[in-house]
Amino acid sequence: MDVKKIAKEVLDIEIDALSYLKKTIKDNFVFAVNILKKCKGKVIIIGLGKSGIIGQKISATLSSTGTPSIYLHPVEAAHGDIGVIRKKDVVIIISQSGETEEITDLLPSIKDLKIPIIAITGNKNSTLSKNANCVIDSYVKEEACPMGLAPTASSIVQLAIGDALAIALLKIKKFKKEDFAKLHPGGVLGKKLTLKVKDIMHTGDELPVVKKNTILKKALLIMTKKRFGCLAVIDEKNKLCGIFTDGDLRRLIEKNENPFSLKMSSIMIKNPKIIKEDALVVDALSMMEKNKITVLLIPDKNKRLKGIIHLHDILSAGIV
Repeated sequence: MDVKKIAKEVLDIEIDALSYLKKTIKDNFVFAVNILKKCKGKVIIIGLGKSGIIGQKISATLSSTGTPSIYLHPVEAAHGDIGVIRKKDVVIIISQSGETEEITDLLPSIKDLKIPIIAITGNKNSTLSKNANCVIDSYVKEEACPMGLAPTASSIVQLAIGDALAIALLKIKKFKKEDFAKLHPGGVLGKKLTLKVKDIMHTGDELPVVKKNTILKKALLIMTKKRFGCLAVIDEKNKLCGIFTDGDLRRLIEKNENPFSLKMSSIMIKNPKIIKEDALVVDALSMMEKNKITVLLIPDKNKRLKGIIHLHDILSAGIV
């Protein structure tokens, strides 16, 4: 068998399904977004089997982008968990056939609550469609499964509808990166969104600082002791005025056989790369990568050196 050919055929079928979905996005989708926007409670997602798995992902995406949501298993709902649904909620029901018995059995109880029902289904004439306030069409011409049994293209379409709803709501609600960060405190993602330079920068006696009138010979003792591979150079008012790195030292030695009596003011690099202490560590990393450097200096509002951050600090923090 040509496995690569099979893979491409699967992708072609799913791409075609998404292309068809794009054409069907009309006022009903806008209606659904408006229903969700006005929701004062939470969004309940109900689905069974593969649709249930997709529903769990949609629920998670909604919650992480500012729309509180939970997934409710229809069988558990029929045995008491339907009590989690309150009158301020909105229900999204996912069923490709629209006739899933475990779901249609729930419809009378949900309708008794007089809350909006949004259906994601491939059958606009189904029981689910007839009982929904809004129907989003998830019809697919064919599944990638050659027997037409395993949900494949239909699952992709359902997932895409959920993503489209979540992102539309995110933009309408003007959900910002700062809001996203509050909902993602853990892991690498959480650190990228919340960890600031001031949280990991070195301060006080750790700082590799020399005055600009210091000769290189004495300055190198401090560079070696502090182990940052650089020196921050300050003026007579203790304001940051330059930087000198081990790379600068190597280049200097290549040009000058005896540079050790030179003053730092004559060999330092003026206007060093700096970053604010309230900046995100991920932005510090981006600046380092852009400028091909491994350290950034952090001055205070009076241009006095307050801290230093090294690439190793960022790696140790687990940002990358």
